[in-house]
Amino acid sequence: MDFELSDEQRMVQRAVRDFCESELKPYAAEVDETGQLRWEAIRRMPDVGLTALQVPEEYGGAALDTISTAIAIEEIARACGSTALSLAAHNGLGCGPIVRWGTTAQKDAYLPKLVGGDTLGALALTEPGAGSDLAGGVQTSAVRDGDTWIVNGSKAWITNAGYAPVITTLTRTSREEGTRGFSMLLIEPGTPGVTIHAPEKKMGLKGSPTQMITFEDARVPHDAVLGVEGDGFKQTMQTLDSGRITIGALSIGLAQAAYEEAIKYATQRRAFGKRIADFEAIQWMIADAAMEIEAARTLVHKAAWLKDTGKDYTKLAAMAKLLASEIAEKVCRNAIQIHGAYGYSREFPVERIYRDERLMTIGEGTSEILRIVIFKRVLQEFEQTLPAMA
Repeated sequence: MDFELSDEQRMVQRAVRDFCESELKPYAAEVDETGQLRWEAIRRMPDVGLTALQVPEEYGGAALDTISTAIAIEEIARACGSTALSLAAHNGLGCGPIVRWGTTAQKDAYLPKLVGGDTLGALALTEPGAGSDLAGGVQTSAVRDGDTWIVNGSKAWITNAGYAPVITTLTRTSREEGTRGFSMLLIEPGTPGVTIHAPEKKMGLKGSPTQMITFEDARVPHDAVLGVEGDGFKQTMQTLDSGRITIGALSIGLAQAAYEEAIKYATQRRAFGKRIADFEAIQWMIADAAMEIEAARTLVHKAAWLKDTGKDYTKLAAMAKLLASEIAEKVCRNAIQIHGAYGYSREFPVERIYRDERLMTIGEGTSEILRIVIFKRVLQEFEQTLPAMA
């Protein structure tokens, strides 16, 4: 793997950073305070490909590789965590499954709407009683009735639900044992029987709406199935693998923002007659942050490279997301520490960044679940090498 970015990837980085510096970063505090995304900026995002990062060009997409996508999400997060989460969910969870498994008719119906800048995509997996345990806990059912499905159940913690023209929804379409009883359905929010509830009141990422959805005898067409009926759980796992690269990149962007704020404050704030940056305790925190952010970024880019080259990236994606999210938590915590009492004030960005970052070790696989995913892959790889070692 070449760790140097290509000229095209550097162009993506520069274009996205320039956009974010002018359109997102100056308004990040306002987005947090109001709980509203800056739609004026989102409607301009198609011009730089941010609403269609990995959508094919024939549908108005940018068709970027995964490393470029990670770079773009990192830059957005560096400017505004709320916008980054909604854009990450839109691209990876909203557009991604339709691009990968949608029929021509489904792509024609939804991708132009999704990439246009007036809507954001959504994926509904989690339920009130099913977070990490999707296979055992998902109860939302879809029962075939003639040429329609009748959907009943509820979903929780769904990003962008109120903005989406269609919500890709994991449902039980049969009671078959194992994971073959699940299918993804493309459900339009305006369907009778579909209710999207008010946004949750959250600790951070307040501008990115997270909502509950209920389905009460909601009828959707029989051809609303995404891909093959019964493949829903497999599609979910593959979508989450990809999403973990994105959340890793988002975590790095938040950490990078906190790191930069910490350096700026440390070189300006004076105590005991000199800059606090001249104290060894501060220097160690900043040095650790520089090292750890670089390590996490490298791992995220390696996972992205594995995906782009068609290799198995499940383990590396889990590692990248786990490392990046836990490093982000440490970096953001230390950035507040460097600011002292001012770090606890909303007058300084590190307070908001720390609150935004806290979700990263929970969403798209908790740190605890990811360690289990990694262990299972490590054990599997070890057992496969035993005959050769004997």
